[in-house]
Amino acid sequence: MTAAQDTATALTDLVIGILGGTGEQGKGLARRLAMAGFTVIIGSRDAGRAAAAAAELGGPPSLSGAANEQAAARSDVVIAAMPWDGHLELLSGLAGALAGKVLIDCVNPLGFDERGAFALQVAEGSAAQQAALILPDSQVVGAFHHVSATLLLDPGVHRIELDVLVLGDNRAATDLVAAIASRIPGMRGVYGGRLRNCGQIEALTANLVSINRRYKAHAGLRITDV
Repeated sequence: MTAAQDTATALTDLVIGILGGTGEQGKGLARRLAMAGFTVIIGSRDAGRAAAAAAELGGPPSLSGAANEQAAARSDVVIAAMPWDGHLELLSGLAGALAGKVLIDCVNPLGFDERGAFALQVAEGSAAQQAALILPDSQVVGAFHHVSATLLLDPGVHRIELDVLVLGDNRAATDLVAAIASRIPGMRGVYGGRLRNCGQIEALTANLVSINRRYKAHAGLRITDV
């Protein structure tokens, strides 16, 4: 077996947990990652709800559900996909289960009013930076912020045509997350800088929401000349 084949096999053998995975974004990512060959555990505060979401998306062997703590403990890589208002509390309670693991934070701190979406101010700078402070023994990477849940869940969409910006302070961790993203047909993981730059990436989601509302679209990003 070649080195490239070894890497591909190791990547496919990863178990990916999704905290708050019963929301639309979490379920969409779970579906696409399972389709890409990963074993995925959907996490929720309610294990029964997580199991129901996994069954809805196809069920075992690729998809299963569990309480958030079990999903974190049983996974190699974990995605934080909970709502922003539950971000701090949920991750704080899982610091032990997430120690030594890569935590992919895709949470966008957004508010909505009659004028549309807007970025919320985060004391730590971004949701990902907040996660890094809460989880000092984990490698936190920001990614998957700009992926449409509608497209992820649509059975008629076979390729998700966009680049996933990957931000973090550990090269091995960002390379791993970029490789995970690139396993989903149409997606490409692109390094986007250090974790301190994640604030503007999360905030850019408000612009994409505005684009989508104006043009009745599901816009994503492509990076040119890379």
